[in-house]
Amino acid sequence: MTISDRYPDRRHVAETTARMLLDIDAIRFRPDQPYRLTSGLVSPVYIDCRKIISYPGIRSIVTDFAISVLRQDAELGKIEAVAGGETAGIPFAAWIADRLHLPMLYVRKKPKGFGRNAQIEGDLHEGQRVLLVEDLATDGGSKLRFCDAIRTAGGTVEDAFVIFFYDIFPDALAALSANGVRLHALATWREVLAQCRRDNHVEPRILADVEAFLDQPLSWSGSHGGSS
Repeated sequence: MTISDRYPDRRHVAETTARMLLDIDAIRFRPDQPYRLTSGLVSPVYIDCRKIISYPGIRSIVTDFAISVLRQDAELGKIEAVAGGETAGIPFAAWIADRLHLPMLYVRKKPKGFGRNAQIEGDLHEGQRVLLVEDLATDGGSKLRFCDAIRTAGGTVEDAFVIFFYDIFPDALAALSANGVRLHALATWREVLAQCRRDNHVEPRILADVEAFLDQPLSWSGSHGGSS
């Protein structure tokens, strides 16, 4: 029996995650009035993984899936602490750390500017191997900043976990890999769109518009009033 035989099939993980996100309206489609992202891009679709925290059954399944993916793809036995990125990553890091009986930390986006001026909250020991957890990843930029903060504080980080990975920016994984970070995720936009088609969740016209964005996010954004 291989390691993968002991855990849920990855296709099942992706499909179930996508279906759960759709069921709780964590994914919204609005091509006629695109959402403006923090990057300045506009998008016909938006995801809010933070909604999961209000659904105990779903968050339990997501935590199970997270651990199964990490056991297959990361050296989970060597992880000594779990760190959540401020703010959306914090609850997911807490649930994963609790399930693994590991210390939990959280990483601020920037030092708090008073007192100890800390950027890492919790006890981080020199050389401690840390798993970074966030809710989602777009181009990977925030993951690198959080990893830099952990490393500056003396920790070691080689793996980052997210529930959702956009997987539409070609350089994202390469940038993370070049900085010694492996990204692990449960689902991507393509898998969400595939689930939408299976369930007839939205109109084909809307799906076509979203797919056009996924294929060329910068040009789609530029032609709809966002940055490019």
